This record gives sequence, structure tokens and C-alpha cells, in this order.
Amino acid sequence: MSSPAPIRVLMTSDAVGGVWTYATELASALAAMEAEVHLVTMGPPPQGEKRAMLRDRRVRLIESPLALEWQNPAGEDFDNARQFLEDLEDTIEPDIVHLNSFREANFDWLAPVVVVAHSCCNSWGLACNDTAWLSEPRWQHYTCAVGSGLNKAKAWVSPSHALHNAIRDLYRPNSPGTVIWNGVSPARPSTHQKSRFILAAGRMCDSAKNIGTLARASTGLDWPVVVAGPTSGLATFGELTLLGDLSHSALLSRMQHAAIFVSPALYEPFGLSVLEAASAGCALVLSDIPTFRELWNEAALFVDPKDDGALHDTLATLCRDDGKRAQLQLAAQERSQRYSLTSTVNAYRALYECLQTSHPRRIPAEPGELHA
Repeated sequence: MSSPAPIRVLMTSDAVGGVWTYATELASALAAMEAEVHLVTMGPPPQGEKRAMLRDRRVRLIESPLALEWQNPAGEDFDNARQFLEDLEDTIEPDIVHLNSFREANFDWLAPVVVVAHSCCNSWGLACNDTAWLSEPRWQHYTCAVGSGLNKAKAWVSPSHALHNAIRDLYRPNSPGTVIWNGVSPARPSTHQKSRFILAAGRMCDSAKNIGTLARASTGLDWPVVVAGPTSGLATFGELTLLGDLSHSALLSRMQHAAIFVSPALYEPFGLSVLEAASAGCALVLSDIPTFRELWNEAALFVDPKDDGALHDTLATLCRDDGKRAQLQLAAQERSQRYSLTSTVNAYRALYECLQTSHPRRIPAEPGELHA
């Protein structure tokens, strides 16, 4: 008896931030389990080290000329995107379409569609108290496209209960959705002693990362505060040491050495960098927001993200307290094992198999065929 054919997945992703880390980890893990994965990029194409993050060469990388949905909120690129991706589906004939954005779920796919809600502009705006622009017609169009995409998909997923609740309250999708926590491969055992510095990561221009608060909190600390990420858009650096935009492997190396990792984010749908830092044995100092409480309660210190004085005091105390710092490093590393890549990929495989059974791939209509 012949074995069943491997599942064939068409997956979309941007190559800009954490979604690329998620997509490359998941695609590589699926390929290692004999899935056939076609990973389609939208927006700026991955270069250099980002391409190397695809660990399994069996993943087929397809670079598209399409804009990301938040780069094109009014939808001028919608018809081009639909034609490109529907033609691609005709060629690949996937069993599952896995979309890491919302707009594309509105297309007329033949295979069952999974939408993963990694973030959205409306939940970002609410968390950052910056919503005036969302009333513009082009962003109202974006909001409608997100809502209709969630409703048209056969399933939608969120990486945390906190974001799931936000998406549910904002868009009221027809189906309840499910939560699948993101996961990463465990950090390699390090032979390095932890060094006396504090690490953070985030785009300076993204107010959700709240690096400005960290800059103010850094003044007068005994330890240096080192920040990885693009440096444009921050008016004052305080006493931060800016590393610029590091490769993923270089950031992981810094995490192996850092004694403390800090994230004062106002908005974080999951926080892969926090998970990677925890896996590398960093003590965590995090903003007191629902996502971080859900994932890291009792394994981190929490601070009001708008109180730079409290953030300064918490970091200063932890720098001086070797015992507390060691306790938190161990707690974070142990908690990180809950969010394993194996658990994540198994959850997605189970979801795919359920959709294949309940919503099999439609047969395309022949030209001229009448539709009921």
C-alpha cells in the first residue's frame, strides 16, 4: 500500500519583522515533516541572512511583486494580488492556503484558507492611543477588508489569547477562531557567562515598541542598555547603545550574552524576541500588558510601560541583585519550553488535517460552466 501524498501548503509572509521569523521556522519545520511548502513573500524581498533563515531547502521560496496590505490600505493593488495568487494556486494546487495577512483571504481560493492574525492596524492604534488616522477612507477600506477576510477564511488563528480577544472585539468574525502560541527551537546551550548589560530589540520608528521610554529610563543605570533594531525615528537616545539592524543570528548571539532582556512595549501580539531571549536564559523585564501577563506571568518582572521612573528603578534593582536575576533567568528559560516549535507545528498540522477533512479543495469550474 502506498503512503499518502504529503500535504501541500501555500503560505504567504512578509519579510520585514517577526512574521518572517515565524514563517521561516514554521515552513522549515513543516518541510522536515515531509510537507511540501511554497512560501510566497510580499513587500520587500528577503535578502542575505534573511534568506538563510529558511533552514530546510525543500521549502520553495517565491518572491512576489505585491505590496503588503498595510502598505496599500485603499486596495489599489487588490486585483493584481488576486490574479497573481490565484494563478499561483492553479499551478501549485495546494491542499491548504496559509495566509499571514487578512486581505488575501477575500480571494476566490479553491483550497481551504487559514488566516493567522499576527497583528492589525486597528489594535495597534488603540494600544498606542493613536487612532485619528484610522477614520480616513483608505483605512476604513482596510478595516472592511480585514473583517471580510476573517469571515471568508475557513479558520483563523491568533498567537495569543490577548490578540485573539482584541481581534474578536474589533471585527466580530463569524467563527470563534483559535489560539496557537508561537514557538521557537530551543536555544543552543551556551558556554558563555552572562555579561553585565541589558538588551532590547525593536524598530525605533514603531511607537508600539516604546523605545523612547526605555531611553529615558536608561539614564544613570550602572549597566549599559543595548538596543538592536533600525535606528531612524527616535528623537532622543538617552544613554542607549544602538546596534542598528542586526541579522537574526547576530541578535540571538547577543541574547546568549545578555543578563537582562527588557521590552517596554505598548503593543505586542506575541513577542518572538522575548521568547528567544528567555530561551537564551535572559531575565525578563516586561511591560504590564495583557500579552506579556498571559505568556510570562511569574516568570518576569512587570512594569507600567508609561512609567519610565519605575522602569529605571526595576532595572537598577535587578542589576544589583544577583540572586533575583539568577532566579528570573531560570524561570524565563523554563517557561520558554512551553512555547516550543514542535508544539506549534503539531497544532498547525492538526488544524490543516481538520480543514482538509471538513473543507476539501474545490474543483475549479470549467470555462463557460453554469453556477447555481
